[in-house]
Amino acid sequence: MAFSYKPLFKLLVDRSMKKTDLIKEIGFSSATLAKLGKGEPISGENMGKLCAYFHCQPGDLVIFVEE
Repeated sequence: MAFSYKPLFKLLVDRSMKKTDLIKEIGFSSATLAKLGKGEPISGENMGKLCAYFHCQPGDLVIFVEE
């Protein structure tokens, strides 16, 4: 099972943000950022934080990629 956070990364680029900005803006840990970079699943709580911050749905930020 693999995830792709390309939609999230595109959103960050569109808003002139870096992944590390999520630490300050949302309170993510460096471990969560590493999971995003590796395409690993993150907790529902963290996905909720992203959705609340960007005013969107999870499907707007991540896609499932079959291996």
